[in-house]
Formats: sequence, C-alpha cells, structure tokens
Amino acid sequence: MVEWLNFENCPVCSRRNIVLFKKGNFPPHNLGPEAVKITDSSYGRLWSLFRCQDCGHIFANPCPSPSTVAQLYRQINDPAYEEEAVGRAQNFKPILNQLDRYFPQKGKLLDIGAATGIFLALAREKGWEVSGIEPSVWAVGVAAKKYNLDLIPASFEEAKLPANYFQVVTMIDFIEHIPHPLEAVRKAAHLLEPLGVLVIVTPNIKSLAARVAGAKWWHFRPAHLAFFTASSLQELLAEAGFQTKKSSSYSWTFSLFYLISRFRFLRPIWNQPKVALLTKKVRVKLALGDSFLIYAQKKE
Repeated sequence: MVEWLNFENCPVCSRRNIVLFKKGNFPPHNLGPEAVKITDSSYGRLWSLFRCQDCGHIFANPCPSPSTVAQLYRQINDPAYEEEAVGRAQNFKPILNQLDRYFPQKGKLLDIGAATGIFLALAREKGWEVSGIEPSVWAVGVAAKKYNLDLIPASFEEAKLPANYFQVVTMIDFIEHIPHPLEAVRKAAHLLEPLGVLVIVTPNIKSLAARVAGAKWWHFRPAHLAFFTASSLQELLAEAGFQTKKSSSYSWTFSLFYLISRFRFLRPIWNQPKVALLTKKVRVKLALGDSFLIYAQKKE
C-alpha cells in the first residue's frame, strides 16, 4: 500500500513559506517499480512541486513516504543500467581522481544508492576500502556476481552503520530520490569522521539546460522527489554541519545507442540490430551543466 507525505514546511530549511511551483501530471495509481527505475525515459512526468521562497528548495508535495520509496526500489530490475557500465565508469573516474587529492592514503568509502556497484568497483581498484548501500535486490545481485561486492541490501534510512567511521561518503544521484534529504545528509555527517568528505551529485533545476528543456527536462520524472538550487543545496549542507570544499558541474558519458533510445519516436531506427550494434560502440560525453557536483567537508 502506498503511503503519502504532505509537507507544510520545507524539507530543507523547515520554514513554512512554500508555494506551488509546478502542477503535477503523474497519476498516483501509476506508481510502481517501472516508474522509478534508473533508465526510465518518460521525461516530463512529475509530481506536483512546491518551492520554498526562503531557501529555494523545490520538492514533491504530496510525495511517497520513505517506506513506500524503499519498497519500490527493492523491486527495481533495470538491466539497461548495467549495459552502460563503460560510460558510467567514465562518469565516476573524475570523482575518484578528486578524492585522491583529498585522501592520498585512501581510507574507508561508503556509497549510498550504489546500484550495481560500478563506482565502488573502481574505488576498490584505486585502493579504497569500500562499502555500499542499495535496496534493489536485482542490483545487489549484479554487484555480487559481476564485481564481487557485498552491498548492504537496505534503504539508507534502514541501514545500521558505525559513527565517525568513514573518510568519504558518496551520494551520486541519490538525494533527489528521497523525501527527507536533510535527514540523509545529517546521517552522512554522523557516519563520517571529523573532516571527512561528502560527495553529492544531484540535478540543478536552475541550470540553463533545465530552462531550455522546460517541461521535458530529463530530470523531471516520478523517481525524483527533490530538486535543488545552489542556495538550497548550500543551506542543506550547512544545516547538516558541512562546508563546501569544491563545487562544479557534472558531466555524463553514454553510448550513442542509449541516448537515441531515450526518444521513442526514433524506435524504428535504433531498434534495427545493425544500428544498435554500431551505436553501442560510440561514446558521447554530455557536459550539460545541469547537475551539481559538490565536495563538502564535515566540520570539526
């Protein structure tokens, strides 16, 4: 059974100065694992969004409860995600290179929302002692079989982990999927040792790409319950006890096949075996500037 949350206060700054930002168009009865899988391409489907006029945070209201979200993600089966493992690895390598500068001796790294473990496998190769949390039964199985990773099969809210233990916690495309991002970032602070680093990648709803794409922006989908601006993201981090070390935009690398398969009207083209074989070999880097990449340090 789907449980719902109704917010009277902003989930980031707790103030009550919230107004309707965009009326939703996604029927609640359509909510299921297919609607929230990573590679969903029905862009433009979204919940009713509210905006905090104080910090700028934008969030689904009402939205599914944490227990409902966890149950949905447990049921996800998304083979198309792992088919893009080569390109996704290219996305992750710059993050690890930056972490090498902060922690040349490496240490303990926790990835939240680890999916099939592509990022963690790369981190392990570079010398990190890795742990990961992932609710999807399918993804946990792939991580074990393909990368020999023993992920914690749970939501972040459910997971029991030691305090002041990790040097790095990563939330790569995670906080936009949950209704209570401040609670999650506070928990990350609890798990990090003093001066530990939190890495966040999340969509930038005020980016040029978001404004140009409008209602068809690819981050407008039922899986996304929270959208950040520069101001709301900084408020989130400050409230949780972090200070920003480095901020930039995140780039994506995908196969040409994956990109054109996002468009259903092109199905007669990309569905041809020869076209699929050729376009799967071509890598395309998208520097759209529509996602934040933040390195934030836990205060002493």
